[in-house]
Amino acid sequence: MPTAPKLTTEQRTRALADAAEARALRATARAELKAGELSLADFLTRAETDPRLAAMRVSALVSALPGYGEARSTALLAELGIAQSRRIRGLGPRQRESLLTRLTDRAQSRS
Repeated sequence: MPTAPKLTTEQRTRALADAAEARALRATARAELKAGELSLADFLTRAETDPRLAAMRVSALVSALPGYGEARSTALLAELGIAQSRRIRGLGPRQRESLLTRLTDRAQSRS
C-alpha cells in the first residue's frame, strides 16, 4: 500500500490552507446558486477556469439549486445518465448541455 508523501510542516500548513480556501469558495458558490445570485450557466463558465470549482461534484451543484434536494437531484442525474460521483470537470459536452438545458427549462417554467 502506498504511503503518504512526506511533507514539511510548511508544506502541510499550506496544503491545509489551500484546501480550506477551496471548500470556502465552493460553499460560497453553492450559497449564491441557492439564493439565485448566480446562474447555473455562469457557474459552469467559472468552473472552466477555476479548478477549485471544477472539483465540485455535480450532485452537490444540483442540490444547491432552488427546488432541488438530494432526492430530486439523484433522480435528475440518473435520468440524464450522469453518475453521482461525477465532478464538474468530468462532464462531457453533451452531459453539460443536457444538464444546463434541463435545469434552465425548469427554472423558466417556474417563473
